Amino acid sequence: MNDPIMLSRRHFTGLAAASALAPALGGSATAQTYPNHVVRLVVPFTPGGGIDAIGRIVGGRLSELWGQQVVVENKPGAGANIGIEFVARAAPDGYTMLITAGGLVVNQFLFPSINYDPVADFAPVSLLCLFPNLVVVPKDSKFRTVADVIAYAKANPGKLTYASPGHGSSPHMSAELFKNMAKVDITHVPYRGAAPGYTDLIAGRVDLYFAVMASGLPLVQAGQLRALAVTTTKRHNAAPEVPTVAESGLPGYDMSSWFAFVMPAKTPSEIIRKVNADTNTVLGEAVVKARFDKLGVSAAGSTPEALGAHLKEEMAKWGPVIKAANIKVSD
Repeated sequence: MNDPIMLSRRHFTGLAAASALAPALGGSATAQTYPNHVVRLVVPFTPGGGIDAIGRIVGGRLSELWGQQVVVENKPGAGANIGIEFVARAAPDGYTMLITAGGLVVNQFLFPSINYDPVADFAPVSLLCLFPNLVVVPKDSKFRTVADVIAYAKANPGKLTYASPGHGSSPHMSAELFKNMAKVDITHVPYRGAAPGYTDLIAGRVDLYFAVMASGLPLVQAGQLRALAVTTTKRHNAAPEVPTVAESGLPGYDMSSWFAFVMPAKTPSEIIRKVNADTNTVLGEAVVKARFDKLGVSAAGSTPEALGAHLKEEMAKWGPVIKAANIKVSD
């Protein structure tokens, strides 16, 4: 691995800036009247993926809790950069949120340039969930285990293909970590979202997908795909019969994915705190936990500060991996 990523001292200053602005914006009165109109929740991928499903579950319950509609807007493209940049440029008034995954923290290492600062342009709100990814293949694939995949890839460099919903996504990073540890060459085929990738995988036009559990598991349960492994060190309760990557061909492999809410920097701190509290209330509800469990994800709320620390850890983890693998994406 290369030297750890050095982080800017501006890291997650959005909350501090919001605190300074709060008195001028009415302080606690701002939170007491929020929200009083539609809140926009931006999903930086196409409909049909796991992040879209989780956003709609949490957004739907927040709509009911607030008595104001939370409208999901899908803004896919450029490895999630289009949707992320849109939120970075939105008014910091609490009426635009982003549900994000790893792209927020890793795209700075993948793309030659991005038009937002993942630290200075966002205020962390709350972690939403944690989950493994699911290594899936077409139902008629000749591969029955991860060991089969590794053996074929070593004998046929570059011939295997894997789909992802875009550069920087957790399926992309899961596969690149797999390639790095197994020392194999598998060709990346990025799509503009999860759904078109699944379409080609089901049809056998690509060989593998390190799928988000929330969207991949239902396809396995429906018999459209076959699961080879989960990416965490322990098997998952939603699919206990599926082995881990580590136990089925690649010892030491471990990849856990996540989704989270962030808002534009300078959003008033009282609004950040209210959205955080209400989001954590929703995540603690039995009905929401049950829906998450069915999708293979675990509800995992947090404070804004804990999410900020988590994002920092993700930057430090994936920056060196991306650099060591020499992964580059053209604009």
